[in-house]
Amino acid sequence: MENCLFCKILAGEIPSAKVYEDDAVYAFRDIHPQAPTHILVIPKKHIASMAEIDQASDADLSACLRAIRTIAENEKLESGYRVVSNCGPDACQSVPHLHFHILGGRKLSDTMV
Repeated sequence: MENCLFCKILAGEIPSAKVYEDDAVYAFRDIHPQAPTHILVIPKKHIASMAEIDQASDADLSACLRAIRTIAENEKLESGYRVVSNCGPDACQSVPHLHFHILGGRKLSDTMV
């Protein structure tokens, strides 16, 4: 998608603070962190949101989940972390590219983020 912010990051047109990459997944630090550790994990294939999850292969989805675990280990989030994926405007999805937020590095509140 030519106007997708995350696709532009993947293409190297916009800089990012990369923390992980493999054949299917790219992960980088959020520029507006909501916790001491706030990392975005995106599939390299453009999928707009969870609402279009049927466009993703099982391999791509499992690659995202496995990357989340690896990143959490690398970031030393052994006390715990939260994984969030917003879907659509009512959930405040600001970039229409499927992504997962990894939030950690402190005790998180039990209210919704």
